[in-house]
Amino acid sequence: MTMATTTPKPLPESRPAIELSATDRVAVIAGSGRLPVNVAAGLKAAGHSPFVVIAGGERDETDELAKYDYARIELERMGDLIPLLKRERITHVVLAGGISRRPRLWRLKPSRYMLTTMLPRIASALGKGDNGLLSTIVQLIEEVGPKVVGAHEVVPDLLAIEGPITKARPGTADYRDLETAFAAAKAIGALDIGQAAVAIGGRVVAVEGIEGTDGLLARTFALRSHPRLSGKTRGVIVKCAKPAQELRADLPAIGPQTVQAAHAAGLAGIGVEAGRSLILDYEAVRASADALGLFVIGLPGEKA
Repeated sequence: MTMATTTPKPLPESRPAIELSATDRVAVIAGSGRLPVNVAAGLKAAGHSPFVVIAGGERDETDELAKYDYARIELERMGDLIPLLKRERITHVVLAGGISRRPRLWRLKPSRYMLTTMLPRIASALGKGDNGLLSTIVQLIEEVGPKVVGAHEVVPDLLAIEGPITKARPGTADYRDLETAFAAAKAIGALDIGQAAVAIGGRVVAVEGIEGTDGLLARTFALRSHPRLSGKTRGVIVKCAKPAQELRADLPAIGPQTVQAAHAAGLAGIGVEAGRSLILDYEAVRASADALGLFVIGLPGEKA
């Protein structure tokens, strides 16, 4: 992948959207993080009142989502999700946010549907990695009627476009780091390991594992004292979609917290794959990065 040092033009074709009619009803299945908040707010701003399904145990604060019509379902009662979607006449479903824990089997509320359909297929999918599990969940929902859509399809402004969004711009050495980290992130993505990598001085120094992006950046901060990084400054983190990514769920995302953590780790900037990554709280990301002197840039990659 060759990265030009000039500012690329945005790619309008990389920002897909679906047309929602006045009778369509969108459910946002809300896990942790800022994505559910951004999706619900974007739908509301576009004139659609979202129905929010809060995944129990994933959100400590529900104030921002409680202002919408919502229900709360514990993971052990996810068999109730399908009847709920039918009862609320949901036409589209957005899977938004992280699910950090697995259901406690001894607390499961059994039902015929859960025992005969949901559990066997989810149990089988658990051995296929995150992407396999997400694809199975998508199939289970769509089999009963609602269409599963990506967050970027109903709120296209979330999708990263190509080019820098900040005052700071990458230098020549930064572009070398961006290219190195991008290649590493794609490589681990092909193995369904993670979506991000850090490069400093033209070398990959850390890749994302099960600890997520925050853990990766915390580890990068700790690595600054390593003798092999002595005297090395700047560096970048790049997030990109996995080659076999289920694009309707779990697209890589950055937010203001990512900017703060990247700065704390001593990095010069953040790269995200244009058309296949999300920027949450966009204005806050740009303002925070500008205040800290970091660059944030959308990198050319596969189109969604």
